[in-house]
Amino acid sequence: MYDYFYGAQADQFSFYRVPKVLFTNDRFHEVSSEAKILYSILLERMDLSAKNGWIDEHGRVYIICTIEEIMEKLHCANQKATRLMTELEDKCGLIERKRQGLGKPNLIYVKNFISSVDNPVYNSSASHFKRCENHDSGNVIITSQESRKSHGSNTDSNDTEMSYTENPIYPGRDADGMEERRSYESYFRDALEFEYLLQQYPYDREILQEILDLLVDTVCTKREYIRIASDDRPRDVVKSRFMKLDSGHIQYVLDCLKENTTDVRNIKQYLLAALYNAPGTISSYYSAKVNHDLYG
Repeated sequence: MYDYFYGAQADQFSFYRVPKVLFTNDRFHEVSSEAKILYSILLERMDLSAKNGWIDEHGRVYIICTIEEIMEKLHCANQKATRLMTELEDKCGLIERKRQGLGKPNLIYVKNFISSVDNPVYNSSASHFKRCENHDSGNVIITSQESRKSHGSNTDSNDTEMSYTENPIYPGRDADGMEERRSYESYFRDALEFEYLLQQYPYDREILQEILDLLVDTVCTKREYIRIASDDRPRDVVKSRFMKLDSGHIQYVLDCLKENTTDVRNIKQYLLAALYNAPGTISSYYSAKVNHDLYG
């Protein structure tokens, strides 16, 4: 028999992070759940590969994960592991394999399903993803002999200082950046369950929209560093942290904002710091509230 979870005990485990958008976005409805789980396993390898310097001549991170490793992780046979990898590559373009030859394992590129300025691998219309077998050679760099593969649709401070006078610099909303903004806005609406939040917090619609705009502005910025509290954080670190936020983190930020008794001079800077710190402080915050409610 298994015991119940008490308080914040669920946070003691490590998890594979399956992007919620893979289940909520129509582009991925035809992808099997097992393939999505395999994608999350491969995605977890990316951090380690980046730290190990597994980066090709174009600056792209790759991983090495053999069929045997996949069989072991998913407890499946060779045929199923091969089928799931083929599904991720051919059906939805979420990975790309590059042959090394000479008996060496394939290099695996785990594709980013969110478009970017430097490598726009899909456009925002759902029809493009459904037509992913119609290759556009101008939008994808072929890195292997398997050139007929589909291209896919594309932590530290706990201080939320509120006395900033300078605002973050965000990219100009010119025509060239609008496609990227729309793609990220669509991602955050799915990942944060934004419509649900609007229903749960009908009197906070304005601040919720400001949070959404702030997240999109920040991940689209071209600045190398972003000011968080009193520190300048690397853009990629901030972006990575924001891409992991969910509706629970937004509810936490709203609770913090309502309970704050200090005069907030710059609401955008306050929200920026609160959002950045949310993944690291949410557990201790709610644990303290539970203890307070239990023991008064």
